[in-house]
Amino acid sequence: MPKLTKNPTLKNFQNYVAELEIERGFAHQNIIDKCLLLGEEVGELFKAVRKTEGLAVDENSSFTEIGDELTDIFIYICAIANRKGIDLESAFLKKEEKNKQRVWKSV
Repeated sequence: MPKLTKNPTLKNFQNYVAELEIERGFAHQNIIDKCLLLGEEVGELFKAVRKTEGLAVDENSSFTEIGDELTDIFIYICAIANRKGIDLESAFLKKEEKNKQRVWKSV
């Protein structure tokens, strides 16, 4: 079973996801598979949010916790980044530098 270090970095999470995919038999899934699975998890997140916000839901549906769904989404994001050789920490920092140059205002 893969293990995370105490206070893991994004790189640690990406390495952990790569190891758990091998252990659980998911390493063969391609990026399209992972994107479709990510989409399903986003739908489950929305469903969990609907329930917690008191919106009408099908009483026969099963629901999970928002934190569980966010974690599943994070795992798929790591898996997709791994398949494309993207270091999420570096990508985040680079993108934030671009965002800092943007002008944000309400319309």
